[in-house]
Amino acid sequence: MKILANDGIDAVGKQLLEAAGFTVDTQHIAQEELADKLKSYDAITVRSATKVRKELIDACPNLKLIGRGGVGMDNIDVDYARSKGITVVNTPAASSLSVAELVFAHLFTGVRFLYDSNRKMPVEGNTAFAKLKKAYGAGVELRGKTLGIIGFGRIGHETARVALGLGMNVLVHDLFAATASISLTLSGGIQVEVPVHAASLDELLSQSDFISLHVPYKDRPLIGKEEFDKMKDGAAIVNAARGGVVDEEALLDALNSGKLAFAGLDVFENEPTPREEILKHPRISLTPHIGAATNEAQERIGVELANLIIADLKK
Repeated sequence: MKILANDGIDAVGKQLLEAAGFTVDTQHIAQEELADKLKSYDAITVRSATKVRKELIDACPNLKLIGRGGVGMDNIDVDYARSKGITVVNTPAASSLSVAELVFAHLFTGVRFLYDSNRKMPVEGNTAFAKLKKAYGAGVELRGKTLGIIGFGRIGHETARVALGLGMNVLVHDLFAATASISLTLSGGIQVEVPVHAASLDELLSQSDFISLHVPYKDRPLIGKEEFDKMKDGAAIVNAARGGVVDEEALLDALNSGKLAFAGLDVFENEPTPREEILKHPRISLTPHIGAATNEAQERIGVELANLIIADLKK
């Protein structure tokens, strides 16, 4: 059987598939060419770039499996594929820690003004050092502050673990969360259960110093003008979930008015061409959708995806 890893796969995962007798092609095929060329393959693996919609599924009746390396499957028509007898799998646990750590990279960048300092120091550092030192001299610590986590799945749990380890207070909101506690592993392998407060969305918005989003996109922004108005003055928000979860126009207004201190964005409404006002805003920390892009996460994703494929196609 032939597998097209159209958005790549970690070398260890590729080796596992090849050892199981599969042919794995990692050469990327452009979206507009997939309907024709995918007919030569039995399975396809994707990340967020490649879309597997109804039209592509109909054009490739040979497909037996679609694998998503990562969590969200909004780029795949999952229900339709399964209705056609195609197996659809993903790797929801493999990248959780990497995404959570990126959230805190944005938070640390924000509270110490690194998003602006890294832009201005190269051009003004040798002529306006004292001025920049004064401008960036009012940072705050994360310890003791409240982090609101919207979406309490695997990534939300990992984000909460990091926050608790830093000494932050944690509020969580999730439509499906029945309990709100975190299992922490301490030095020596000791495990403890730590309760976190499950809050309504309004409570979380009004009481959090920082907000981190971990929800799928559902046809409209979750955070818009009304939600920004409910936040604390000087709060901040990080979106490492999906573009469109935050209304970017409302975000710009909240930043420009001073309602928000800063924002951290790993995802954007118009990927892969984010709007210029977002990219050039002096109080937004930016990364190009790299939440899961660590060596460790990519290896875990590749291994988990390979094992899922082998288990299904070899049965």
